[in-house]
Amino acid sequence: MSKSQNSQPIRFFHRGAVVEVQGPHPTRSVLQWLREDAHCTGTKEGCNEGDCGACTVVIGELADAGDAQAINGLRLQSVNACIQFLPSLHGKALFTVEDLKPQCAGQAGCASRSAAPALHPVQQAMVDCHGSQCGFCTPGIVMSLWSAYELHSQQGTQPTRQQLADELSGNLCRCTGYRPILDAGQRMFDLPAVRLDTAPVVAALQGLRGDGDGDHAGLDYSATQNARTDHFHAPRTLDALAALCEAKPKARIVAGSTDVGLWVNKQFRDLGDMIYVGDVAEMKRIEVRPDAEGGELYIGAGASLEAAWSALVQRVPSLTDVWLRFASTPIRHAGTMGGNVANGSPIGDSPPVLMALDAQIELRKGSRVRRMPLAEFYLDYMQNQLEPGEFVQAMAVPLAAMQRQVRAYKISKRFDCDISALCAGFALELEQGAVKAIRLAFGGMAATVKRAARAEAALVGKPWSQENVAAAQAALAADFQPMSDMRASAEYRLKVAQNLIQRLWLETRAEQPVDSADASVWSVMPHAVPATAEQGA
Repeated sequence: MSKSQNSQPIRFFHRGAVVEVQGPHPTRSVLQWLREDAHCTGTKEGCNEGDCGACTVVIGELADAGDAQAINGLRLQSVNACIQFLPSLHGKALFTVEDLKPQCAGQAGCASRSAAPALHPVQQAMVDCHGSQCGFCTPGIVMSLWSAYELHSQQGTQPTRQQLADELSGNLCRCTGYRPILDAGQRMFDLPAVRLDTAPVVAALQGLRGDGDGDHAGLDYSATQNARTDHFHAPRTLDALAALCEAKPKARIVAGSTDVGLWVNKQFRDLGDMIYVGDVAEMKRIEVRPDAEGGELYIGAGASLEAAWSALVQRVPSLTDVWLRFASTPIRHAGTMGGNVANGSPIGDSPPVLMALDAQIELRKGSRVRRMPLAEFYLDYMQNQLEPGEFVQAMAVPLAAMQRQVRAYKISKRFDCDISALCAGFALELEQGAVKAIRLAFGGMAATVKRAARAEAALVGKPWSQENVAAAQAALAADFQPMSDMRASAEYRLKVAQNLIQRLWLETRAEQPVDSADASVWSVMPHAVPATAEQGA
């Protein structure tokens, strides 16, 4: 592999200095570069698909003004190095377990070979609490805990055991049963503090941001192999992104690469030219926009899954459970809601909820912007309304829809970090005991995520009663003919979908409604309190 003649170098902060990289193919992963090129082998390769967390690293970016997650001007987020493409590091900081190297115990000890070095509090707590056995998963676990340690130390708080468990939802450990790891997560705050010095990192990133032609210039990286040159374009403005997509309609649009990274690692697919949206600040914007119908929550397609779900949960707390169970924390940090929607997977967890909330999808091609209901976006399995050169710019969720009684249910074999066998998003509006409006959207029941039109029709305008709910359950069999696969049989999917409509009725009926909290797994885990919207925002 050789660098292209006009290629810009990938520049990022690592091990205390700015490094420049040229030559690797644009799909070379951060993990491959760390282990094989930088010889930083503390970060491990396990599954190579973002499930086990052995490769967890932390990415640092300059924080926006007013960012509640900022740590002295820096925002830290854990990600899976195995599915992050190396050029996506441009302008960022990369932290690995090597950055938590032992410190001298004291000035006198520094000069003495016999003086035992002092471990970082995260590492020392793992030792004290016997949180490591085979040790293979430990570096990734340490990095997830370090990210939490820095944030909570900055905010002057200490996480609950459940918040720590949420942070570790993407870190698999088959040895310990997690109890000693969670003990270590609490113990690390009791040890003498060792904080990241963010000043040199922020200064370096500010310098990188000003490189080239300023903030409007983006990375154009390329490498040549077998006489073919592949490009990685990373524009910084929305207009530049639109122009690139229109000029290169066959280029692969990449955000968090939590899906396409597996295409490379597991399917050995050739992606060709790529257009990266992760450096376009406008694509990450989440804001309330007024309109004639009461306003909308505008979610840029480049907003991370974590940020997008947090914004939804702040307004609809009943979505908390699905938010925390959507993949793992590192995946939610890297992946985007726009990517989850554009992907079109029939088992994606965002579309059922967004459809239940009457969300619209905003598409852009060049200077043209158009909208349509998300429910009309999907045509067939992995087929949608996007034209060549067009991309998903945002999702818009009407605030009025959030005033309905909203529920979301995720059914999977594992509770944490698992692909859904079935996911449902429901929204109900009652008027004098009758159904004024209802949305029943399902993923995992058909070739696309879609609403249950016949079941909805069986309920609209009728009393919200057990009898009419039974009619809607029967109509569901005409709405869907689910398939059987390794996650669930067709019969199971249909029965569970019908049962979830029953659960919606039980939680919202006029007489003796079941408290949603009592129907949650948290009700039988008295010491595991889920994070609130405020804690997770």
